[in-house]
Amino acid sequence: MKVFKFGGASVKDAKAVQNVINVLQETGFSNLVIIVSAMGKTTNALEKVVEFYLKNDPELQKSIQDVYEYHKNILNDLFQNREHMVFKKIKGLFSDLETTLKRNKSKQYDYVYDQIVSYGEIISTTIVSEYLNQHGFDNQWLDARDFIKTDTVYRDAEVNWKVTQKLITDKINRKKLSVTQGFIGSDKNNFTTTLGREGSDYTAGILAYCLGADSVSIWKDVPGVLNADPRVFENTELLSHISYEEAIELAFYGASVIHPKTIQPLQRKEIPLYVKSFLNPLSEGTSVKKGQPLDPYVPCYIVKKNQILLSLSSLDFSFIVEDNISEIFNLFHQYHIKVDLIQNSAISFSVCLDDKFNRFDELLNKLKPKFKVVYNKDVSLYTLRHFTNKAIESLEKNRDILLKQITRETYQMVIRG
Repeated sequence: MKVFKFGGASVKDAKAVQNVINVLQETGFSNLVIIVSAMGKTTNALEKVVEFYLKNDPELQKSIQDVYEYHKNILNDLFQNREHMVFKKIKGLFSDLETTLKRNKSKQYDYVYDQIVSYGEIISTTIVSEYLNQHGFDNQWLDARDFIKTDTVYRDAEVNWKVTQKLITDKINRKKLSVTQGFIGSDKNNFTTTLGREGSDYTAGILAYCLGADSVSIWKDVPGVLNADPRVFENTELLSHISYEEAIELAFYGASVIHPKTIQPLQRKEIPLYVKSFLNPLSEGTSVKKGQPLDPYVPCYIVKKNQILLSLSSLDFSFIVEDNISEIFNLFHQYHIKVDLIQNSAISFSVCLDDKFNRFDELLNKLKPKFKVVYNKDVSLYTLRHFTNKAIESLEKNRDILLKQITRETYQMVIRG
C-alpha cells in the first residue's frame, strides 16, 4: 500500500492533470491512495469568496464565477465530450457552494472558512478522478470528511485518531486505486473542518499511518527538499537524505516543502517519506527515514516573513518568572498564535510570533494591562540549521537585526522587513 499526494501546483491546469497519468504510468498505481489538493491558487481565491461574503461585498458573485470559470477551462481542455458527467458534477458543486452561503447563519470567520474553502479539494478530486477513469485508471472517489474525524476547532482541527483509524480501515479498499482530498475532515456533527493551511501533507501522513502504508510520496514542482527556498536564496542544493528528526526541525522552523504535522504519524510506524518532482518521477528526490544522516551535510536556510516580534517586560521591574510565562503562553494558545522563537532575561521576555489567524490585536488587549508591551510587525525570521561562520556572515550582511539567537545546531535572527 502506498500513498501519493499531489499539491496544487501539480494539478494547476489541464497539462498538469495530464501529467498525473504520466507519474502513475512511471511509478505504478496498484494498491494506491492518491491525495489531491485544490488546483493552483484556488484556496486563495476561495478565501476571497469568504471575505466578500462576510463583508456582504457586491464582488462576491464575481469571485465565485471566476473560480468556476478557472475550473471550467480546465474541464474543457481535459474532456472533449462536453456531455461528460463531470461537467454536471462540477456545476452542481458550485451550486452547492452558493446554497451553503445562502443557508449559513454564522458570522464566525473560521467556521465559514472551512465550509467554503474545502470546496477547492472536493472540486479538484472530482476532476482528477473522472479524468483518470476516462483514461482507464479505474478508481474509487472518496470524501475525506467521511473518515478524517476531528474536533470543532475550525481552520486548525485536531484529529480524533481512534475514530479516524476505524473509519479508514472500514472505508478504504486497499486493493483499489482511490482518490481523495487533503486538508479537510469533519467534526462529530459532520460540519467540515480543515487541518491547517497546506494540511494535505498531513492527510497523507494520517492515511499512511492508519493503513500501515509502505511509503508516502509527495509530488512537488521542485526536485525534492532543498537546503533553501530557491525563490529567496541562490545556489540551492538538493538534500538526498534526511532523518525524521531533521524533517520535523525544518518543518517547525518554516520549511515549506513538508507540513509540520506530517512527520509524526509516519515516524511512529517508520514509514518512509519521499519528496519528488512530478516533472521527473523517476528521479530520486529526497528520502526521509529513521536515523539517516543529513546528506549532503550543508547549512539549511529557512525564512518566515510577516512575523511579529513581541517584547514584554514587567511594569514594576519585577522578574519575569514561571507564573508570568505560563500565563503568556496560555494566551498564545487561546488566540491560536504560534511561537517561533523565545528569548528572555530577568525582566523581559521576547518572542517571534506567527499570527496566522489575525488575532494579535485581541492578544494585545489582554497583555497591556499587565506588561509593558513593545512590538514590531512585518518582520522576517531567518533560521539557519547546521550553520557555519561563513553562512552567518553572509546572512547578516546589510540586515537590520532586531534579535538573534544561537544554539548548538541552529542560528536565528529577526530582521525588519
